[in-house]
Amino acid sequence: MGLLGETAGRLPDRAMLDEYRSAGTKAAQQGVPLRTMVDAALREAEQLGSAAVLPALRRAVSALIEGYEDAQRLALRSEETARREFVDDLLQGRAERLAERAEHFGLRLAESYVVAVARPVTGVPDALAGTIERELIARFGSHNILIAVRAGLLVCVVPGTLAAATGEFTHHVRSRFEPGWRIGIGRAHRGPGGVVTSYREASNALDLGDRLGLRAPVLKAADLLVFPVLLRDREAIEDLVTSVLSPLLDARGGPEPLIDTLEQVFAAQGNQTAAARRLGISTRAVTYRLERVRRLTGFSPEDPTQRFTLETAILGARLLDWPNQL
Repeated sequence: MGLLGETAGRLPDRAMLDEYRSAGTKAAQQGVPLRTMVDAALREAEQLGSAAVLPALRRAVSALIEGYEDAQRLALRSEETARREFVDDLLQGRAERLAERAEHFGLRLAESYVVAVARPVTGVPDALAGTIERELIARFGSHNILIAVRAGLLVCVVPGTLAAATGEFTHHVRSRFEPGWRIGIGRAHRGPGGVVTSYREASNALDLGDRLGLRAPVLKAADLLVFPVLLRDREAIEDLVTSVLSPLLDARGGPEPLIDTLEQVFAAQGNQTAAARRLGISTRAVTYRLERVRRLTGFSPEDPTQRFTLETAILGARLLDWPNQL
């Protein structure tokens, strides 16, 4: 380094300390290991062969390390910024140099990917994303995995060939998040556009779960495909809901108890005893409510064709937030 000799046993002044910091910064930028840099300073001190140089050496090494660590922190912040920008571009489908940047973060975008999004009750610390990512990479031996925080969600991008990866991600979420978390999982799609599609499917699964009052903590887009189909023709589903369920508005106590009863009966595959248990009422009360539905609407849950119409209307009502949006 050639700087210690200039002190001649004197403590380095501010200008000299700045030179040491600059040398430490340059060493970090050039990839010189910290041990190598400090060892070079110690060898230089040994060559001077004087104990008087030790106080100057201590300050010089301290300045070197300070410059080195400052450069590392700056590089880390720059890497984190680049990573956030890449994740935003990847999930929004902005394709500028995407494949080249993806390789830097370990992704090969020619493959098919599945995206899972976890929504916590409270915020997600950025450090947690890195911890889970490292554990998934260690578990599956693949660097082709990306976990990041975006819009309050913990986003997990994994190859479609790693079938167990989303299950492992769910395990980490379950063990680290407070109760009340929920995960949406998209389907596998190929290429950069596939990542965007899977991400949107996963996010939409969370939205559908909220709108439909679904209780499951993990929602798969593949299991919810019928609902986007229903919403594509909004006018038709609105007509169905209005035509079939409007008579329930005249029921004593409003339509909600009857709608809730139909939902639970359908969820229990027509088992009224199981539906009554879920609702916390007697089986007799369930039977009475179903009869009220039949009399008011003209549709019976026991008739196969009418059951399908009723069930579709109930799903449509939840999607449209009917009757609250009347």
